[in-house]
Amino acid sequence: MAASAKDSPHPTAPPARPATRSRASAKGEQTRARLIAAARTLLAGEMSERFTTRNVAALCGVSHGMCHYHFQDRTDLVLAVVADIRPEWISPLEEAVAAPGTFTERAERVLDLLGRPEKADLAHLHSALHWHALNDERVRESLETEYRRWRACFVALFQVLADERGGGLDPRPLGEAVAAAVDGLAAVESLDADVDAGAVLRTLVHTLAAGV
Repeated sequence: MAASAKDSPHPTAPPARPATRSRASAKGEQTRARLIAAARTLLAGEMSERFTTRNVAALCGVSHGMCHYHFQDRTDLVLAVVADIRPEWISPLEEAVAAPGTFTERAERVLDLLGRPEKADLAHLHSALHWHALNDERVRESLETEYRRWRACFVALFQVLADERGGGLDPRPLGEAVAAAVDGLAAVESLDADVDAGAVLRTLVHTLAAGV
C-alpha cells in the first residue's frame, strides 16, 4: 500500500498563504498611511473646510469605499491624525526629559526643543484639530489625552528638581505653570513675531527653579 502524505518522510508543503496575507497586510498599512497623509494635507491646508472622507479618498487616489474600509467615518480619520503627529511634538519632549542628566541639563534640552520654530503645517494642524474638538466629543477627548501627556513632561522635569532639592517640593504646579506659559506664548508669538518666546521661557524656568 502506498504511504500516505502523513506517513511520508517528505510531506507536501502547504501553500504559502501566510506570505500572501503578509503582503496584503503591508499593502493595507500603506494605504492607511497614505489616507492619513492625505487627511493631514487637507486639515493643514486651505481646504480644511472641505475635510470629508470622500475628499480624503480622492486626494489619496483610492475609492471612497476603500477609505471607509480603513476608517469608519471622518472622526476616525481625525483621531488617526492626532496619533500621527504625536512623534512630532510630544515624543521628543518626553525623550528630552527622560534622558539622563541633572535638572539643569534636562531643562536645557527642553528649552532647546521649544525654541525651535514650529513647522507651519503642524501649527495649522493644531488649529484645525482644536476646531474639530469644539464640534466633536471624541476628538475633544483625544486631544485632552494628548495635552495631558504633553503637560506631564513639564511636571516630570520639575520632579527631577524635586528629587535633587528634597524638602517636599511639589513639581505639579511648577510644571503646569510652564506648560501653560508655553501654550500661551505660542499663541502670542503667532500674532507678534517680535516676542522672543525662547527667552521668556528660559527666564521663567530658571526663575521658578531658583525660587523654590
